[in-house]
Amino acid sequence: MWPEKDLDYVKLKDDDEGTHFGLFEGEALISAVSLFVHGPEAQFRKFATLTSHQNQGYGSRLLFHILGEAEQAGVKRIYCNARSGKVSFYERFGLIPTASTFTKGGKDYIVMERFFG
Repeated sequence: MWPEKDLDYVKLKDDDEGTHFGLFEGEALISAVSLFVHGPEAQFRKFATLTSHQNQGYGSRLLFHILGEAEQAGVKRIYCNARSGKVSFYERFGLIPTASTFTKGGKDYIVMERFFG
């Protein structure tokens, strides 16, 4: 997601509180996402797929998996900070845009959410 930045740019102080998922093709990491569950709510962050492997279903498979993980954990609401150009991708998984938006690193984001049960 940020290939032009140093690794420290994507590290967060609470990374150790999340569960980190990766989808591999052989030994190569193709797609990754981190899930942070806090009681009835969860956020997924750092969701990225290698540019060379985008639009091939890797990210979709990984997102479908973590949505199931969140639901099994009893989460009632899951949300993410979606890049504005990716809203339609997340809508396919039942996430809906909220009124909350922001800009980070020159990219525009919108908070999207989905409710379970």
